[in-house]
Amino acid sequence: MSVMRSVLLATSENRWMRETGPKLWFVKRAARKFMPGEEFADMLRAADELAPSGILTVFTRLGESVTDAGEATAVREHYLEALTQLKARGMHSEPSIKLTQLGLDIDPERCFANLRALAERAHATGNYLWIDMEQSSYVDVTLALTRRVKTEFPRVGVCLQAYLYRTMDDLKALVDQGIGVRLVKGAYKEPASVAFPKKADVDDNFFKLAVVMLEGRGRTNGFRAVFGTHDLNLVTRIQGHAERAGLAARDVEVHMLYGIQRAAQGRLVKEGVRLRVLVAYGAYWFAWYVRRLAERPANVWFVVRSMFAR
Repeated sequence: MSVMRSVLLATSENRWMRETGPKLWFVKRAARKFMPGEEFADMLRAADELAPSGILTVFTRLGESVTDAGEATAVREHYLEALTQLKARGMHSEPSIKLTQLGLDIDPERCFANLRALAERAHATGNYLWIDMEQSSYVDVTLALTRRVKTEFPRVGVCLQAYLYRTMDDLKALVDQGIGVRLVKGAYKEPASVAFPKKADVDDNFFKLAVVMLEGRGRTNGFRAVFGTHDLNLVTRIQGHAERAGLAARDVEVHMLYGIQRAAQGRLVKEGVRLRVLVAYGAYWFAWYVRRLAERPANVWFVVRSMFAR
């Protein structure tokens, strides 16, 4: 599985595959397992379908590594309009944005201006803004811009990756600063010098980080603890620790991807866990989709089956 994961991560970073992959009908068909469509309207439909089950959503328009200032502006405008539409509909869906979508690779200050505009609109509409984490080379600048925007707008959270050695130190600082954290395992190809190479070590670190996050929930500075994982064994361990610590079921918040572990999502809601599903959409889905396969290489067989089920 580690070999398959490495191959998939390399594929996600290959420019030719990024251009060719989305054109393959069986890849497009298989990708529908993880996303309802390419338009914001598809996300709204999915959110409406999930709401009666007590499942709320996080939404993200797929795309990254934007190198054109006009495109970064268009991404900002899309999210601003999305937040306005959600407010008008009375829907509780939270945006999650990559900073390279907002022009980080072009100019960090231009990126921050775009990010600030989104945080301002999220604040004005009573929403919460999530900032995604990308490769390890982006961690410092992502955290720096998150801290800057947090000084003005309190409802801001950032993603941290359990496979990075540095994450415990980053987490403790964010807890102190009242910045929400969505913890994930990590989905990029990273060298062993910065990230745990073995899954067992990543899982162990995830749980250690989760314990610190649950302790941080008692702060009054706005810290929010979210566990972004489909690993049901980890979720069960986190639930058990929360119970032993005297926390209520709803003190555990879990985020999962659209289309994955649907039965488990319903069960967790019945148990009282706060659950949100990340609904992704957009035309630039290939790299994101392949990284999802790399998180669980067994899903490759889903693609293979799709080739013969046309």
